[in-house]
Amino acid sequence: MAAVTELLEQRGVPFEAIPHERTYTSIDEARALGIAADEVVKTVVLDTASGHALAVLPASRRVDIRLARAAIGDAHARFASEEELVRDFPDLELGAFPPLGSLLRVPTFVDPEVLTHDTVVFAAGSQNESVKARTEDLFRDEPITEAPLTRHTGLIDE
Repeated sequence: MAAVTELLEQRGVPFEAIPHERTYTSIDEARALGIAADEVVKTVVLDTASGHALAVLPASRRVDIRLARAAIGDAHARFASEEELVRDFPDLELGAFPPLGSLLRVPTFVDPEVLTHDTVVFAAGSQNESVKARTEDLFRDEPITEAPLTRHTGLIDE
């Protein structure tokens, strides 16, 4: 979490660090925090021809791989495996990737629904710590590409 909070501090982004019980999914993170799943954003790592990329979307949604491929411009992009994530991002816990591609040195694609929220909560690299920040502040200095990543056919009901 230190790398995430240091980056936010360097950028002058006000945030709240929120410790919570260990969770393994963004839906569980929302439950642990007592907030709606659409207030939490999840970061999904994709493997592309040019390396990894991040897909950032509301926790209540699922990545539509066809839309993600179109956004990235790679018809063969796929979800990164756990083995790849552990190997390539050893300082981050599985299921706890922050939506900060600049920190991870990878491109970041953000679903437009994320940007409609005043504030978002996201994992900060650890399964038991989250960060809350104003969405506008979080992405102000972050190089992102806004692109549809989900189809709105219904919410995840887990």
